[in-house]
Amino acid sequence: MTSSAQHFSTEGGGTPTGAGRFVNVNAIEAMTLVPGLDFQPVLGEGLLLNFASYEPHTEAPMHSHAEEQVVIVTEGEFEFTIDGVTRTMRAGDVAVIPPWVPHGARTLDTTCKEIDVFTPPRSTLVDYAATQVEPSTVED
Repeated sequence: MTSSAQHFSTEGGGTPTGAGRFVNVNAIEAMTLVPGLDFQPVLGEGLLLNFASYEPHTEAPMHSHAEEQVVIVTEGEFEFTIDGVTRTMRAGDVAVIPPWVPHGARTLDTTCKEIDVFTPPRSTLVDYAATQVEPSTVED
């Protein structure tokens, strides 16, 4: 079992690979791939977060991709399908999608906000996310 001293240690001996930064998601210009579905991607070194907002009666078509994905619902609800199995997901629900597993989502009469975590970064969002990065760093 991991102790808090192990978990919060700074004795790892590694070298930082880049500067940390703060991101204001509201300042990211939304990217719309289908009507009613907006993406606001945040690019890290080895992962990508995507803040997704669904309007009522919006569908993200069934698809698959090389990246592993975790979906975290933060507000509202939607129907989410993973490999033919559909569940209604609400705030606090999480879905884990391995690479190449077909999945999709749709809202009915409600809105939904969720966060996607992709590792490695989702290739179709990387270029757009890179244009939204401000050259800010963590300052005292």
